[in-house]
Amino acid sequence: MTFDANRFVSPEASETPRAKRSLLFAALSLTALLAACQTASVPNVISLDKAQGSSENLASLTATLNADPRNPEVYNVRGTAYGRAGQNRDAIKDFSTALQLDPNFYQAYANRALVYRQLGDSKDALADYNAAIRLNANYDKAYIGRGNLYRTAGRNREALADFQKAIDLNTTDPRAYHNRGLLYQRDGQHKQAIEDFSTAISLQADAPEPYSGRGVSYLALGDDENAFNDFNTALKLDDKSAEYWTNQALVYERRNQKSRAFKSYARAAQLDPSYKPAKDGMDRTRGGA
Repeated sequence: MTFDANRFVSPEASETPRAKRSLLFAALSLTALLAACQTASVPNVISLDKAQGSSENLASLTATLNADPRNPEVYNVRGTAYGRAGQNRDAIKDFSTALQLDPNFYQAYANRALVYRQLGDSKDALADYNAAIRLNANYDKAYIGRGNLYRTAGRNREALADFQKAIDLNTTDPRAYHNRGLLYQRDGQHKQAIEDFSTAISLQADAPEPYSGRGVSYLALGDDENAFNDFNTALKLDDKSAEYWTNQALVYERRNQKSRAFKSYARAAQLDPSYKPAKDGMDRTRGGA
């Protein structure tokens, strides 16, 4: 469900100046792309398993609406199912119908906002998150969604305030901690970032992003062992991520295990041929012992 950071690892004294610059560039590029990926993969406000975006489930929800066409709850649920299936326009239509039937349906505003975000419509997304918060000032998921919108727009102070508000509301949504951790990481506050990533992991242990984020901060603090463990855990959870393979390769390279580093960089480049940190890493470690 990808990390912003503008200050990163202090390379080891044994590295050459060129290697220092290359590793730093790779790490910065990595964290920026991780942030973009996480933003794109933020889960829906209503939690659905994958089957709920299936054609069978959509057909069942449609049958329910045919029998009860003025039920805003069912439109909201079907809209979320459409969103899970990637049918964003249908999702917006259902959320809008739910809001016509119940203008105080703050969950539908937050759900529609998420779909607008997925379509790149930040203006309408922000308006919907604001509407959800006006209707329910204690709705943690709307603060988290709006915070993500602010974060991807570079409005980091506003994003931090929204994530903090959700946490103050005792949210159990791991995204609040994960995304606050990204902001701490961006400002070089790696110990605070590690605490937030750890909390996110405690709330959702099967999500790879917090492990990768925590590993980045461990690496920035010179804790290669814990970083390596986290990067490997992220890969176990998602071995199709070029960023995670590049993370792993960075540790191998720091250990001067260039052959292993090259293999991991090569796997990253195979998964994403346009991913520059992987290609640069391959150039640095090609032919390594």
